Amino acid sequence: ALSMRLSDELLNAIEKVRDSEKLKFLVIRGAGENFCVGDDITEMPRWGDAHLIMKRARYYQNMANQLEELDKITIAAVDGYAVGGGLEITMACDFVIATERAKWGMPEVDVGITPGWGGTTRLARLIGRRRAKEINLIGALHPAKKAEEWNLWNRVVANDELEKEVNNLLKVLKVKNQQAMRQLKFIINRGVECDLYTAQGFEALCAGMTGAVNGMWKIKDADQGKGVLGFGRKDSLWNTRRDLSKNFWVD
Repeated sequence: ALSMRLSDELLNAIEKVRDSEKLKFLVIRGAGENFCVGDDITEMPRWGDAHLIMKRARYYQNMANQLEELDKITIAAVDGYAVGGGLEITMACDFVIATERAKWGMPEVDVGITPGWGGTTRLARLIGRRRAKEINLIGALHPAKKAEEWNLWNRVVANDELEKEVNNLLKVLKVKNQQAMRQLKFIINRGVECDLYTAQGFEALCAGMTGAVNGMWKIKDADQGKGVLGFGRKDSLWNTRRDLSKNFWVD
């Protein structure tokens, strides 16, 4: 179970991955027979009063948000149970590969509590409001195949093929333009949360950035960084621009 101590360790690990310039991919696995069975329910009385419980939920939300916002590609390799907080971790990952025996669900309702870090929010965005209600209000444990059919997980493989499939996916991703993948992840994550025209703005800007990063499509009337360099040198370009601008229409 995801104890408070283990939660702190997971957040620290995510932050280390976030700050690393060398790491490009993150694979999350369970250490035992299960991926993750969620929060340690036995610890909940120690969380404190309603205010402190809300702070704890915000802590978990921040952890899921940081995982989702990593500029690395993330893969959840699921075997056994991924329920409650465990399922919420998978929803913050870019890819989810699971074994045929894997089970998933949000059984919090039978403990008399509600999810705190994605079980209602991300889940509804991924599979729709009606199915999210079914998963949360009933609290059943579902087979991996249903998660694949409902577009919650990407791929279900034989029980002894999980590691192989993860490595196959990594092999495909490692040869790609990493900056292009970072931009794709960003615009897809942001685009689904806003209206079409705003999302298209992100898409267009990232398309231009892709060209610039790859040394293509130089814009003739852009100064190719001369403005930034000129500021440090205080050269003629900088001086001309500032002399013309600094007192213009200031009366």
